[in-house]
Amino acid sequence: MAQSDLNVLLDMGFDKERAEIAIKQTGGLQGAVDWLDKNQDTPLDEIKASIAAAAPSSSTGEATDDPTAASLICNECSKKFRNQAQAEFHAGKSGHTDFAESTEEIAPLTEEQKQARIKELRERAAAKRAGESEVDKQEKKRNEEIRRKSTKETQDAKEELQKKEQIKEAEKKRREKAADVAAKDAIRRKIQEDKDARKAKAEADKAAREGRAAPPPPSDSPAAPVQAAPGPSTSKPASAYTETRLRLQTSGGNVMKSFPVETTLFEVAASLGEESGVVASSFVQNFPKKVFDQVDFGASLKELGLVPSASLIVK
Repeated sequence: MAQSDLNVLLDMGFDKERAEIAIKQTGGLQGAVDWLDKNQDTPLDEIKASIAAAAPSSSTGEATDDPTAASLICNECSKKFRNQAQAEFHAGKSGHTDFAESTEEIAPLTEEQKQARIKELRERAAAKRAGESEVDKQEKKRNEEIRRKSTKETQDAKEELQKKEQIKEAEKKRREKAADVAAKDAIRRKIQEDKDARKAKAEADKAAREGRAAPPPPSDSPAAPVQAAPGPSTSKPASAYTETRLRLQTSGGNVMKSFPVETTLFEVAASLGEESGVVASSFVQNFPKKVFDQVDFGASLKELGLVPSASLIVK
């Protein structure tokens, strides 16, 4: 019978060594299933050590048993057991402690009873596995939901941080651009003021030499009006010119050329290179002394004060 019970347990999916220990400890299929269920999480080595430690006391107890005893009975629930191992298992599971020997022999199960019990145990084992499988599915589903939620929250946080960084960067660029525009405007105003002052002085000196009245200075010019003899004015402000005439001194000779006042110094250098093959890296003005390098190439002739005419040395 033990071999048959073992086969049933193996068919139910239990480990062979655990099933053999369960049958030996409980003496029957029903007890073995309960024992396996109770000890499923206990390591096999621990189970073996516990059995080995209990063996001496069990042997001593069997030596003092009454030879006429055919079974053991639980006085608390009146359940009968074939041997001491089954009684000990029942005590561990139910918590009952009041046991006594009985002369009543437990009749073995009939073949029909045994088949019915086997069917019941298989159904219980299948239901247990199904329940565990469902629990595993639910747990897996919960873990997946937690993972997705965590991933989404992390992604949302990253996107929000990126948006903030982009806004900060755009604001920084706007401030830098505004500061750059303001600085360029200030430079242009300063250049224009210097140019107007030089022009006013030159025209005043010329008018004084010719014995005529100097033209009135611009309204926003800080220069004081120059008193001179009355006479007509023939000059006009630099802002009124639409074209400037440049005298470009190169190693191969002088180049006279006119350009619109909005022409950049870069365009002047490019035109000079196309016509005479001269590569200009900078321009030098002797009066007033100024050097226009690559930084100034993006500015127009009007912004650089080279209107209505100028003489530049090509370097």
